[in-house]
Amino acid sequence: MRDLSDELKALRARLSEAERYLKVDELRARRPQLEAEAARPDLWDDADKAKRVTAELAAVNDDIAQYESLARRLDDAETLHELAREEGDEDSLAEVDAALAEIDAELRRIELRSMFSGEHDERDALVTIQAGEGGADAQDWAEMLLRMYTRWAERRGFQVELQEVTEGSEAGLSSATFVVRGRYAYGYLQAERGVHRLVRISPFNAQGKRQTAFAALQVVPMLDDQDTDVVIDEKDIKMDVFRASGAGGQHVNKTSSAVRLTHIPTGIVVSCQVERSQFQNRDRAMAMLKAKLADLERQKREAELAEIKGEEQRVGFGSQIRSYVLQPYQMVKDLRTEYETGNVAAVLDGDLDPFMESYLQWRRAAAEQV
Repeated sequence: MRDLSDELKALRARLSEAERYLKVDELRARRPQLEAEAARPDLWDDADKAKRVTAELAAVNDDIAQYESLARRLDDAETLHELAREEGDEDSLAEVDAALAEIDAELRRIELRSMFSGEHDERDALVTIQAGEGGADAQDWAEMLLRMYTRWAERRGFQVELQEVTEGSEAGLSSATFVVRGRYAYGYLQAERGVHRLVRISPFNAQGKRQTAFAALQVVPMLDDQDTDVVIDEKDIKMDVFRASGAGGQHVNKTSSAVRLTHIPTGIVVSCQVERSQFQNRDRAMAMLKAKLADLERQKREAELAEIKGEEQRVGFGSQIRSYVLQPYQMVKDLRTEYETGNVAAVLDGDLDPFMESYLQWRRAAAEQV
């Protein structure tokens, strides 16, 4: 009869480590404070503060519940393993084996959290996809990427809010902007920032030749007003209104409710057309503009530090991060981490977690070498 004692011991050590980096003791001490704040009758007098308190309380409860559930399941598995060994019960031992596999998988998801070290990793993410070189193939590729990230978000239980879409001149999309809402959405999606390259037999080429197409992904964290010191002078903003395109009923098609904001000093442009009201679209566009300006400041600081260190900066289409090859063979390969897979269909259907995990490991290893 197999002895699973070593596997149980290893999982117990990993759970203890998870308790440390999840800061379970601190969370348990913090929860009563948040519950008291959430119960205050005047909480919603300040809507922004109320959202912060309720969001933090939900996150604290989720972390504690996840840890305690794993601890109980591991306790049960240890008890059942002991009984199975004493009674020579192979069926119970198989049950323990299955339980350990489930605990291992959940611990792996939690262990990714230890790699989130950025200030804004827990935030929602503002994502922009821009078709690059490759003509109709690049526009089609941009639409494929939008579907890929939407499917990935759905798998994780995240919400996707499409903010603006510009249709391509020949096919697909010229650009798309969307917000992914969910805890650690930015932490995960920052792994995808950069240029994505597609190689395939072009459906737009009458000779059936192989075509290479590019699309760029920009990812920035969505910040609350209290989390950023970005101040935008109204004189620096040019606002255009236009009719929203796409689905949305008669109101969307007949009124100029969509808003485009141009930040004149930087040239950054954001658009929003999902709300019925022009004022609501403007508010959303302002939030996106602040997020992009805050990220621009981050990029400037990183560039200054890199210059001091003598590092070469790769910006724009030179920062190609991943290749998706459909012909003459099938492979998706990340050029930073060297992680690759031959299951292209699964990746394009949103199976991106292995790439994100390998990126987080690669980034942590790089940071440890500095």
